[in-house]
Amino acid sequence: MDTVAIIDFETTGLSPALGDRATEVAVVIVENGTIVDRYQSLMNSGAYIPPFIESLTGISNAMLSKAPPAAEVMAALAEFVGDVHLVAHNASFDSKFLDAEWSRINRRRQQAFACSMLLARRIYPAALDHKLGTLVRHLGLPSAARHHRALADAEMTAHLWVKMVSDIRRQYGLGTVPHELLCALQKTPKAQVKNCIDQAKHRLGFD
Repeated sequence: MDTVAIIDFETTGLSPALGDRATEVAVVIVENGTIVDRYQSLMNSGAYIPPFIESLTGISNAMLSKAPPAAEVMAALAEFVGDVHLVAHNASFDSKFLDAEWSRINRRRQQAFACSMLLARRIYPAALDHKLGTLVRHLGLPSAARHHRALADAEMTAHLWVKMVSDIRRQYGLGTVPHELLCALQKTPKAQVKNCIDQAKHRLGFD
């Protein structure tokens, strides 16, 4: 299993295009199927947290007033992640905030994101839905006491990721599951998953 950095953001809203900002970020490094390192920090961008978001996450404007500046946190995040493969649950959300916050400090993401939610739709079609909490319960994975905090959600995503990669390897007889293959699978229609894996096995020389 490739080493991955699993990222989760808490934010003031749904999109940086609408002026929303990140309020907390966490990263969990998974190496050989095991969590080996963590980074977590609140971040003060000067943005206001609406009451609904404060109720959802438990992160208050008072907490952010004491947090380190967003630019400082995002620079530390860039150093922590380096060039490791990236993963998030609903990566289209987290990637937008990562790109927006890094652009403010003149950083640019080089790695592609793999999305555990998109992969889960293809690997676990019987799940009631593919929200993180639902999948954790469906698969009997370790659950955090409180969801919607960055480190708790990143750690749950890490457990889900390890389970999914293990299940893909076992189900399709793979010795290894490259990140490249997982990024391809998340874009593949469900009916074509096996064909995509068979093609990858031939292309990568492990069929």
